[in-house]
Amino acid sequence: MSTASDTRGTPADPRCESAGPDPTAPIRQPGRTTTGRGRITRPPTVHGIEAKHNGADDGAVETVTDPRRESAASDATAPVPGRTAGPARNTRQPTGRDPEPTPGGTESGAIESPLASTNTAGGRPATGQQSRYAGSRRGTTEGVQPQPVTPRRVGSVRMRHRAASAERGEEAARLRRISIGTIAPRVGTTMGIVLGVLASLAPGLLPRTPSAQAIVTGLLAAIGLGIAGVVRFVLRRSGIDVDAVFARYRLWALAVGVVAVGAMAGYAEYWQSRLRDVMGVAPVGAGYWLQCLLGATLIGGVLVGVARGIRWLIRRLGRKRSVVVAAVLAVAVQFAAIPAVIEWRQSAYAAANAALEPGVSQPISGTRSGSPVSTVSWPSLGAQGRRFVAGTPTRAVRVYVGLDSAPDLNTRVALALRELERSGGLERANLVVTIPTGSGWIDAEAAAGLDDRFDGDVALVGMQYSSAPSWATFLFGRTAAEQSAQALFTAIEERLSTLPRAPKLYVYGQSLGAVGGHSIFTDNADQDRRTCAALWAGPPAGRAHHGGATVLANASDPVVHWSPSLLWRAPDLTGTRPDAPVPQWLPILSFLQTSADLLGALDAPTGHGHRYGPDQGTLLGGC
Repeated sequence: MSTASDTRGTPADPRCESAGPDPTAPIRQPGRTTTGRGRITRPPTVHGIEAKHNGADDGAVETVTDPRRESAASDATAPVPGRTAGPARNTRQPTGRDPEPTPGGTESGAIESPLASTNTAGGRPATGQQSRYAGSRRGTTEGVQPQPVTPRRVGSVRMRHRAASAERGEEAARLRRISIGTIAPRVGTTMGIVLGVLASLAPGLLPRTPSAQAIVTGLLAAIGLGIAGVVRFVLRRSGIDVDAVFARYRLWALAVGVVAVGAMAGYAEYWQSRLRDVMGVAPVGAGYWLQCLLGATLIGGVLVGVARGIRWLIRRLGRKRSVVVAAVLAVAVQFAAIPAVIEWRQSAYAAANAALEPGVSQPISGTRSGSPVSTVSWPSLGAQGRRFVAGTPTRAVRVYVGLDSAPDLNTRVALALRELERSGGLERANLVVTIPTGSGWIDAEAAAGLDDRFDGDVALVGMQYSSAPSWATFLFGRTAAEQSAQALFTAIEERLSTLPRAPKLYVYGQSLGAVGGHSIFTDNADQDRRTCAALWAGPPAGRAHHGGATVLANASDPVVHWSPSLLWRAPDLTGTRPDAPVPQWLPILSFLQTSADLLGALDAPTGHGHRYGPDQGTLLGGC
């Protein structure tokens, strides 16, 4: 009876050397049998079945069966009575183990295959079939080309099913994680951004424009994200992977964050409406929050992009190179960039100070500095000095000396005294030493109020000490303000002591001018003894001698509130005017909000924020 050969791929044992079988030699393949119809029947086990060569040259292979397995294999492959022509059942139960190699198999090209095919009909091996295993070195059987060997894993079907199920489960879990990660960011990222946005929406002192709110929100959101990254890095170094621990809560964290931000935005709009209603400012418009969102996203995205670029550069260079580059950059910034920026800004401030404004006209009255008969030239007064002497009303004497009017402090003081004598200021009944702000600005509202307070019988004298804005001078040039105020007041005080009928001496200062005027006196008693009265408007952090002085401080003025101690301590608002509702002090948050309000301190209406009206002059006390 002819038999059909099983053409399914079976694995070749890697321990065997490959060589083609003898085309004329029969091949016995242990471990596999065929029935009359060509059906493959596998024995229940493959242990003890080995294949070896009878010779190294003829390629004949003889199956060697373990006697302990021979009876079992015969029973499994015997035909069933009454069904001699039918196929036998496949009763093989693979064990997943390979048979042991035979001695000398590697020299003669011995084949070890637990799934070899054997024709049990008559007990003789099948011939005329293509061998799918490497045999002797003579090649393949007659007329048939060799087929590639397809490896198969021998093992338990149940274990393979379990492994496949586990792989499918892991793949599904991975896809779920990818899906969740695509929809929601990490919990730490969400918390950092949400906390930054909530801090930016906390109640402030002044109404904010959309651009100002966008700057604050974008900056604080980026800072919050950076803090979250630092915390994540520290915890990972400690062996705690917060991303893995809280991965399942990503969507929940995002949902809670969105709700919290929405609720805080609603409260922020309510607070802004209250402030705007009290100060007479237009209410929040329909597109206010949309502008805030777009601006904050842009600013935050730029900051995060810069931070990630720096991180990429550090990883690219490595730690050692990064430290070297950072040190070089620090030195370059310290000794090259910062001086260059300072010089650039000073040049810009000087150019703005020297620029002549078309709308400001040179005075013609001899009671004003910069007039044709004045000893102080009109261009040398500076931008703020020209505005001061050109203002109305024209009853009071107005003397001003600019930075360019004299080369140094002492010569400027001497020039101011000569200008007072020339303009008739020492003949007036009252003399007010006005200490300007950082840029040389003297509030026109205060000048008008002082004129009304003394009914025009007053001389106002001021001297510029800086062309930079008040914030820059407060941080970097406060000493110049103090020295200028002390030198001018002392010189005038000494000059008045020589006059038989000296005018009454007053002092006025706003903002940084109040800081400079405060430095003139050692204490309240010294201030009261040397002056008839003093008025301080908007002193930073309330730094001013009180005593008999009048202190004007709006409760909504961030300059009055701001101080580093605001981080941990509530400000002292004693004596402030309750011009608007004041938010509850909160550690850190109040400092951040007050710092943000400094950007718009001068944008508030008169009588609110850092804007004071004519009462700066009318409320000045008397002797």
